Amino acid sequence: MSTLTLAARDSGTMLRRNLLHARRYPSLTLNLLLTPIMLLLLFVYIFGDVMSAGIAGGHADRAQYIAYIVPGILMMTIGSTVIGAAVSVATDMNEGLIARFRTMAIHRGSVIIGHVVGSVLQVLASLVLVGAVAVAIGFRSHDATALEWLAALGLLALFSLALTWIAVGMGMASPNAEAASNSAMPLILLPLISSAFIPTDTMPGWFRPIAEYQPFTPTIETLRGLLLGTGIGNNWWISILWCFGLSVLGYRWSTSLFNRDPK
Repeated sequence: MSTLTLAARDSGTMLRRNLLHARRYPSLTLNLLLTPIMLLLLFVYIFGDVMSAGIAGGHADRAQYIAYIVPGILMMTIGSTVIGAAVSVATDMNEGLIARFRTMAIHRGSVIIGHVVGSVLQVLASLVLVGAVAVAIGFRSHDATALEWLAALGLLALFSLALTWIAVGMGMASPNAEAASNSAMPLILLPLISSAFIPTDTMPGWFRPIAEYQPFTPTIETLRGLLLGTGIGNNWWISILWCFGLSVLGYRWSTSLFNRDPK
């Protein structure tokens, strides 16, 4: 059996293990999903008229604000869901399971690949659920073509992969599952200080660079352009660069920690 075939077979086995674990213990994923769904409902039904008036120049339009915040909520869903990957990896690393896998005749990288692919699939399922809630409360994308929808889905998948690699590295660097959950909290907080809820040009001058020069803002603006027909500008290639940069950083960080001696 070739090395590539062995890697694919063992990675599939580890992926199946992680998906079965997520299915039998869904509470973590469901708890992480509550944050973006609650924020979506909160900002639409409690703050919707006020926030939409600020964006639309004094005229309250809740439907317009729903369209505005849904791309940001989708990005927040990615950030919150991948925390589960950090917790799962930390649990495996610190309860002796990885050390047991090292003694077995399996491909060395299949353990990480199983976690990453499993997490990306969970993120995509979470995005479908949050997207369904958004459609149920009024989100519509009338101008987006099939190609633009495909590009938006591809961007969401690419960003999910990038954040998953970062979350896996956080999990491997954490001494326990609780620490992994805490260290991954910036993945939820960063969308709150991006253009997810208000335009960056309405923010204070000293705070605006923090919102503009981070990975979530250009990706959110690219999604808005694809789904709502707003201007994209150079945000599309900046978001892709962020995705590839975070993926490479997370991959090298995760593999270097995994290749160390087991704890």
